[in-house]
Amino acid sequence: MISRIRCTLSQSIRARRLATRRALAVGSLLVAALSWPLLGTGPIMAAPPTVPVLVVCAPGYPGSTADAQPAMDRLAAAVAAAAGWKPSELKAAYFETEQAGLDRLSSDDAALLLVPLPFWLQYQATLKLAPLLQAIEEGGQAAEPWTLVAATGSVTNAQSLAGFELVSVAAYVPRFVRGPALGAWGELPRDLRMTFSSAVLTSLRRASAGAKVALLLDRAQAEALPKLPFASKLQVVTRSAPLPVSVLSGVGGRLPAARQKAVVRALASLHTTPAGAEALAGVRLARFVAADQVALARARAAFDRIKE
Repeated sequence: MISRIRCTLSQSIRARRLATRRALAVGSLLVAALSWPLLGTGPIMAAPPTVPVLVVCAPGYPGSTADAQPAMDRLAAAVAAAAGWKPSELKAAYFETEQAGLDRLSSDDAALLLVPLPFWLQYQATLKLAPLLQAIEEGGQAAEPWTLVAATGSVTNAQSLAGFELVSVAAYVPRFVRGPALGAWGELPRDLRMTFSSAVLTSLRRASAGAKVALLLDRAQAEALPKLPFASKLQVVTRSAPLPVSVLSGVGGRLPAARQKAVVRALASLHTTPAGAEALAGVRLARFVAADQVALARARAAFDRIKE
């Protein structure tokens, strides 16, 4: 009997030892399996640096993102070369609508922004835009007036615009129209209806026919006015003081200071080289100049005086 008990105990002990060895073996295999992907990949590499993007947004003006991309690529490459960077170290993209531009600016790589003054005034605070340079269009100036046009004799002062429709490529920012563009002329009626459009020819024709339509034109549009066959039925009512046209800004401090300075130097000298001048011409620009901080502050003050 005792021998049977001893035999049974001995068998039980051996079984437990065997089970323990099997468990240890399985555990070792599991640890090895879990560790293999980490061991096989070698050292953990740091993420590549973010490539900054120059966002160009011009609501209402010609062109689309896709159509403009080759010109944007050439501009980015020319700026990178002038800054002493590799071509892959700067990108650029164009957007023809306000919302598309804002959507792109929500990404942290959107470090630089070139926009017309109305857009800049509307979003300077929310996007933390720091003005760096101003762009000069081909045939233009850094600061240009806006021109109010209506049928001859139909508008004599700001209050006579009551019940009118005002059409302008700047009308997506009504505070710009009421403030920097026309505020010095007088307070515009509250019932003045603003329509955002760059296709002004139809509206000019309507105005010449006696419709209660006025137009706020940019420099290029105003220059074309005398060539219209019905120009004699239209009159220039008033012009604003010259205002900055386009502003290049840093966005929220996303670009390190040293690299931002390099980009500013590159853009300011871009027109001095054949390759740079060609890249600028591809986006209808002549050159960049230093931002007129006084003029921008004056426009900012006029804008802020107008409440929504």
